[in-house]
Amino acid sequence: MYDTNREIQELLVDYACALRDGCIPVFLKSLTREEGQRIASSREFWDATDIVRILNSAGFADKAVTPNVSLFTSRVDAKIVSRLKKARASSLRKHSTHTKPEVRTEKKTEKPI
Repeated sequence: MYDTNREIQELLVDYACALRDGCIPVFLKSLTREEGQRIASSREFWDATDIVRILNSAGFADKAVTPNVSLFTSRVDAKIVSRLKKARASSLRKHSTHTKPEVRTEKKTEKPI
């Protein structure tokens, strides 16, 4: 369990570990109200977190994996096309029902022979 009265330096160490492990939300949940206020008002902490982020990205750059978003992009594009088709079909149906010409059926009168 975390110490509840951590100093800025201890909070920075915990932040660096959380950043390295990818569990920043856990770090944020571990903060007490007083620690949160101390962090918010400490310029030293924010300067140090910038340095920690830079060091972390440099230290783990070879292990970093950028996500492939091509599948997501293609699904979004397909959804957009689908919605456009539905909108066109809907507008065509509305136009066809409102502008349908009246069809007159004339009775043919046949002459007897």
